[in-house]
Parts: sequence; structure tokens; C-alpha cells
Amino acid sequence: MRNGDGEKEDEMKILIVGSGGREHAIAASAAKSPKVEKIYCAPGNAGIAMIAECVAIGAMEFDKLLSFAKEKQVDFTIIGMDDPLVGGVVDAFEAQGLKVFGPRKNAAILEGSKAFSKDLMKKYGIPTAAYETFDDPQKALAYLEMAKMPIVLKADGLALGKGVLICQNLEEAKAGVKEIMEDKKFGSAGNHMVVEEFMTGREVSVLSFVDGKTIRVMSSAQDHKRAKDKDQGLNTGGMGTFSPSPFYTKEVDQFCKKYIYQATVDAMAAEGRPFVGIIFFGLMLTEDGPKVLEYNARFGDPEAQVVLPRMKNDMVEVMEACVEGRLDEIDLQFEDNAAVCVVLASEGYPVSYEKGFEIKGMERFETEEGYYCFHAGTAFKDGRIVTNGGRVLGITAKGADLKEARANAYQAAEWVEFDNKYMRHDIGKAIDEA
Repeated sequence: MRNGDGEKEDEMKILIVGSGGREHAIAASAAKSPKVEKIYCAPGNAGIAMIAECVAIGAMEFDKLLSFAKEKQVDFTIIGMDDPLVGGVVDAFEAQGLKVFGPRKNAAILEGSKAFSKDLMKKYGIPTAAYETFDDPQKALAYLEMAKMPIVLKADGLALGKGVLICQNLEEAKAGVKEIMEDKKFGSAGNHMVVEEFMTGREVSVLSFVDGKTIRVMSSAQDHKRAKDKDQGLNTGGMGTFSPSPFYTKEVDQFCKKYIYQATVDAMAAEGRPFVGIIFFGLMLTEDGPKVLEYNARFGDPEAQVVLPRMKNDMVEVMEACVEGRLDEIDLQFEDNAAVCVVLASEGYPVSYEKGFEIKGMERFETEEGYYCFHAGTAFKDGRIVTNGGRVLGITAKGADLKEARANAYQAAEWVEFDNKYMRHDIGKAIDEA
């Protein structure tokens, strides 16, 4: 974009904080913006390094992030991860007069404390499962003796998306209390625990942009958390996702807009915690209507990998509108198609796995339209890209509809090879039942 003198306008320098597939999807969207001249990512990964300059600063190293942003005269910083948001990174940037996208610490508590979010929903009448909160394991055990099974136990704090246990009987529930509150499997996240009624129904994820008062909802998605086919195996950060969800109907959308989305934004504002950034609504479509399972205060991973490629708007412009409190000016639009993401993981994830295997076959994504290879756990070693995590790549493909997108994603997953490659083969299978 050039002005009359031939000089480029809006030569923005962007800093993205994070290192996973979500941050790669954010970087890819930022790179499409005509406003953006330069992208930095801290710490980034091997895939992000192809479109951004990666810097060896951790997401929780706030002082170093601030120094870097000032030194490089960064115009706009996007926080991808939950830990720095809950830790107050946005407050730190704002205190230095720097523009940053994400909720302040007092708003990021929406994700940072499940007890806070449950209490908020109860206070403002936002539909969710019945629950009780405990900080004493003995009291939790006494309550469980009388509770209806199955039941859900949730560590209060951040636990990498894994601090939720579904217990089928009292024996499992007692073991869960020990795991969360006594053995501290999820660290200090388990100092407090939420015990919640078990809900049944379809799960749907809905991401949204928020500017403190206005909300703009993105296309729906659905994640697959379990490690193995047919939702077997351990909980993971996510093994794949698809967008849109065929179960997210117009009726569901209307209900959620009336009773959940705006109600949450208004509740946070009323509490003196105006939320600016991304609210991720984890919904359960129950027989009694949609209910909130959880909130996140940032893009989901791998939801971002299927939602952002379908967004027509300039992502950076939308984020700027959020920060500047003028989201009401934005008409958020998505392509009339579908996307599916299949996560290529390391065999053994999420428990133990080997790293350092060379990844081959990724160059094909550079020439194929509608196909994306988002890096999650990758690194450079001796000039080669190697595996460096449990979730290695997110292979995303678009299609005219979900079935075509699913076929394309699985076809593209075969282009890539590395030792110990593992994936689920039923991502989006629910599409067939819609």
C-alpha cells in the first residue's frame, strides 16, 4: 500500500508472543495484511521462522519482551498464549505505552480461574453446569460421597488444557481429588478445584473478538481432545479440529448471542474487568439448550488453524479495532467453505516421546492453494527442520464442504514424513452424522 509519494503506508512492525501452531496461524494471517511490513515472534518455531524473525525470548520473560519491543520500535504486539496473559503481560506493555492485543490480567482471569468464571456465570445467569468449588480435599471427598455420577473435576488454574477429569464412579472421583489436590499433578492449578455436573451433548468451540463492550463472533469449530481414534486415550492439547460445526445451527447461534456471548462481555464490564481480546467459548449443546463448558482468553489451538484461514477480514485491522474500542465498525466475514486440521504428533504424546527426527515433504504446501502446514513442535538442527514436541504439525486444508476439506486434509497429511509420526484418523468423523 503506497501513498502519492510512492512511500508505503502503515509499515507496521508486529510482535507475536508464543511458539505453537496457533501462533503460526496468527503469523500467517498477519503476513497477509498489507499494513504489515515486518513480523517478529518470541520465541517462535521453525515454521514461523519462514515468515517472521524469531527471537529467543520466552513468553514469560516480560522485561525482555518489553525491551525488545521498544528497541525494534514494534507498533503492535499480539499475545498468543494463556500463561503470559494470565500473568499480566498486557498490563506490562500498556504501562510502557505500547499497543498490545489481549486481555489485561484482571480480565484474563476468565480463563485463569475456573472458580471465577463459574461464579461469574452463576451471578449473571449465564447457562452452565451446576457446580461446587473446594479448597479442602476432605470437603471435596465428603461432597462426592453424595454426588451423582459421572461427575467432572477441574483444576482451578491453567493446566495446558489437561486439568479436567471425567470420573465415572466414586472410586475414580476419589482418585481424581488425590491427583489434583494432593499429588498436585497440575501444580498450583490444583490448589482449588471445581466439581461440576456431567453434561452430555455435542461440544462446539466459538471464538470471538471483543473490545470491552462489543463482540464479533467468528465461525464455529470443533476440537478432538483425546489422543486416539473414537475419543480413546488420554486428554491432549488437541489432535485436530474442523470448522464450521454442522451442529452449530442458526437457532443455537441466536440463543448464544442473546444469553451467552454479549452477556459474558457485559458481565466482565460490570465487574470492572472489561475484556479486550479473544474470548473462546467452549459450549455443550445439551438437551436443555447450549451451556458454557469453559472460557479461554485467547485463540484455541488448533481452532485458530481452521478459523483464521477462512476469515476474509484483515486480522490486524480487526485486532486494532478491538484495542481502540471501535469493533462495532467491523463487519466480520468468513468464506462460505470449510476447513479441517489434522495434528501430526509424535508417537507417545501426551506422555513421553522422542524428538529430533527430520521432517520431509513440507515444501509441497508452498505451491498448493488451500493447504496449510502449521508448525507446532519444530526446530532447526544442522540446517534441517526436526521434530521438537508432542504436537509437531497441524495440517489444514479447505474444501467446498466439510467432507471435501476432511479428504483434502488427510491427503495432505500423507505428504509429510517423519519417524514416530502419529495422528488420529477420525478427525471430523462427526460430520458424517450431521
